[in-house]
Amino acid sequence: MNDATNLIANDAKTIVQAHLDQLGEMKAHHLSPELKQQKFKAIQQELEKQNAVLVAHYYCDPEVQELAELTGGCVSDSLEMARFGRDHPAKTLVVAGVKFMGETSKILSPEKKVLMPTLEATCSLDLGCPVDEFTAFCDAHPDYTVVVYANTSAAVKARADWVVTSSCAVEIIEYLDSLGEKIIWAPDQHLGRYIQKKTGADMLLWDGSCIVHEEFRARGISQMKALYPNAAVLVHPESPESVIEIADAVGSTSQLIKAAQDLPQETLIVATDRGIFYKMQQLVPNKTLIEAPTAGEGASCRSCAHCPWMAMNELDGILQVLQKSDQEVFVDAALAERAKMPLDRMLNFSANLKP
Repeated sequence: MNDATNLIANDAKTIVQAHLDQLGEMKAHHLSPELKQQKFKAIQQELEKQNAVLVAHYYCDPEVQELAELTGGCVSDSLEMARFGRDHPAKTLVVAGVKFMGETSKILSPEKKVLMPTLEATCSLDLGCPVDEFTAFCDAHPDYTVVVYANTSAAVKARADWVVTSSCAVEIIEYLDSLGEKIIWAPDQHLGRYIQKKTGADMLLWDGSCIVHEEFRARGISQMKALYPNAAVLVHPESPESVIEIADAVGSTSQLIKAAQDLPQETLIVATDRGIFYKMQQLVPNKTLIEAPTAGEGASCRSCAHCPWMAMNELDGILQVLQKSDQEVFVDAALAERAKMPLDRMLNFSANLKP
């Protein structure tokens, strides 16, 4: 284990737990078809009135993803969300996701108004990488190239040389390693360890983790596999190494959706946020999708395979923010300029990757 592993183990994880404690239990969504359509119609009218477009992440609740599709918006991973928002002609972007996604949209589209259903929607990876502590660590290793995951604040991105998403991280680290560069990686330790193993790169790993993916356990998935011996296991690389080792496919949200289409198995055990099931089931309607068990195994768990902050993106919040414009994302202009440089490097590099 490298010397960065326990750098922020206590303080940052306390911050994450405090945010989780404030959330309480997630609410179940039980909208009647009639009420859902009423809400859809009202939101669509507001989107059209304000020349706005809805951009939603795969981990949002199904009705939010459905609304984005029906109104000409985007449902995707964070990389495509960034591209879509930058290139769409709408003057206002409504970002249904978590705070760092709204910040990224604002950085890449500073001339546009960026709204979110709630600015309280955050991410354990973002919380677990405070900019002051991270900057101090980077400054102590000036000969390292700093690469940060997209799941970080604008301030942390501004300190980085590169920003990556899980869909392009391996290729970018391979490229930097080919140049002989040593790398500081933050914040997800599991994704960092996966990339390190795939590339052999010299990497110092920050001690962060996603509360959703960290709860998957190899034992529980193996037990599920015993019940469905012909099933394929799909795993996000933010999961623990023991989970990744038993996977048939490992990849980002978009890569897992593609794997669901490409794999021959008719039954899929999926170890990522259950929000992905909406789009995945659309594309493989004849396959059986099974949610991988979390560490709670029916008892208590912190996420139960669904990000509590993603779940804060609700239809009522989308309508209210369009009507009131009271949840607008702002990023300091000088900070945004610095953060845009590593983001542009990622987007330019990714544009040349084979799909």
